[in-house]
Amino acid sequence: MPRILVIEDDDVTANEIAAELASQGIDADRVADGREGLARAADPCYDAITLDLMLPGMDGLSVVAWLREQGIATPVLMISALSDVDERVRGLRAGGDDYLTKPFAPDEMLARVDVLLRRHRQQAQQTLLRVADLELDLVRHVARRGDRQLSLLPTEFKLLEFLMRHTGRVLTRTMIFEEVWGYRFDPGTNLIDVHIGRLRRKIDVAGHATLIHTVRGSGYRLAQTD
Repeated sequence: MPRILVIEDDDVTANEIAAELASQGIDADRVADGREGLARAADPCYDAITLDLMLPGMDGLSVVAWLREQGIATPVLMISALSDVDERVRGLRAGGDDYLTKPFAPDEMLARVDVLLRRHRQQAQQTLLRVADLELDLVRHVARRGDRQLSLLPTEFKLLEFLMRHTGRVLTRTMIFEEVWGYRFDPGTNLIDVHIGRLRRKIDVAGHATLIHTVRGSGYRLAQTD
């Protein structure tokens, strides 16, 4: 089931969006503050985001710009009462994928979200992942760092794929356990630490920039720079 994050401070609009999504079997989480929305939007569990431009705490343009700066590519449908061309251009240039003007027809909103979800699924089916000089070929099951082929165990390969698909995002231990091992909880073992350590020894070698970073108290992040 797709999962959508609705960042909207107007109760009527938020409820309308959530109801229309629910009618199509789409799960929606709602937040009403820009800063809280920013924190939630970094979670890779969301397949798309609807984002109001005028929000308390932090405006929508700042939210989407920060997401894109962090390499978070979750598709964003920007929603605003501002309908002039300049505002649309600003929203799209900030990193929005589409722009919808209030008031809107619920079925049009749903159609636009559906387009973003299809695009997101197509991107998720990408078979060749690259970050800096690190490359993961999902069809041939080959990993390379520069000119050197890496010898990865199956779980290491799956863990690296998860990290690369969410480049720039902080992935918590619970997220990693759920995606790589199928646990819906943190069993309190050092399993992740062991596998991250093995990946680092194979990937972050002398002569290459560090890619796997520990975010203390949060989890791990794969990115070109700290």
